[in-house]
Amino acid sequence: MDLTNQILDAAKRIEPHIRKTYFHHSRPFSTMINGSVWFKLENIQLTGSFKVRGAMNKILSLKDSKRSKGVIAASTGNHGAAVAFATGRLNIDCTIYVPDNSSKAKIDNMRNYGSRVKVYGSDCIESELKARQASSESGKPYVSPYNDLDVIAGQGTIGVEIESQCDRLDALIVSVGGGGLIGGIGSYLKSIWPELIIIGCSPENSAVMIHSMRKGRLLSIDSKPTLSDGTAGGIEQDSITFPICRSVIDETILLEEKEIRDAMNTYMKNENQLLEGAAGTAVAALIRKKEELMGKKVGVLICGGNISPDTLRSVLI
Repeated sequence: MDLTNQILDAAKRIEPHIRKTYFHHSRPFSTMINGSVWFKLENIQLTGSFKVRGAMNKILSLKDSKRSKGVIAASTGNHGAAVAFATGRLNIDCTIYVPDNSSKAKIDNMRNYGSRVKVYGSDCIESELKARQASSESGKPYVSPYNDLDVIAGQGTIGVEIESQCDRLDALIVSVGGGGLIGGIGSYLKSIWPELIIIGCSPENSAVMIHSMRKGRLLSIDSKPTLSDGTAGGIEQDSITFPICRSVIDETILLEEKEIRDAMNTYMKNENQLLEGAAGTAVAALIRKKEELMGKKVGVLICGGNISPDTLRSVLI
């Protein structure tokens, strides 16, 4: 599936509404591999994560007749904040469904952007099913966190920026959840740098896409708690990200929780920036593969910086 033109269109579409984030050269991590390490800093993106790119592109891509009805989403994390921000900026009605165990801080954050938040169900699956039902009954578009070509194209705009910020890369490391991020970026960068090695990484405690890729079919696997909560959870059985990920990901890595925690600690102490667990997973993959990447030019996606005080405290202890 060639998404290049869709991603280029998305880049133009969302440019006025997002930040072009830095592609930062890291001396400490470059020294570690005796090469060149570059961090794409989506932790300083609006709302604190890359998710605003896909949400904004999806909503802007809707026909006026659809967009005017408002949109519906389900999320307790970065996707919910991104949809709330995008609809608030565009003055569009938005309803976000969350489970009853959602933190008050996250609910308040979405409401502060102007979204209506409805609490339903005991977990994310129940709230998502309710959101899809509400979308079907009302005719309001449902904004998926990953299973949507417009969302994938929006995330792929990171690749367009990386192309403009460096001449080439030998490898790019991206954390994998539903696959929209790595699918979008990989689709674009593989089209211009065919020799680029795309490395996908997930925590051992929740790695549905990677296990599915290794088996050749989408699996339903229970997840355990992980620092990388942004990549955790299941994948829809008809997800369009599965074939895309299979076509663009060259290598996969599973990381232990200690590796992720240590990598987050090392990154924050060396780079003086916050990052969330999903981003820490990518840094952990870099550290795991440092011998193989010696002398290479490597990009690492710092996909977000939304970390709670309690999690931050546990990582830095």
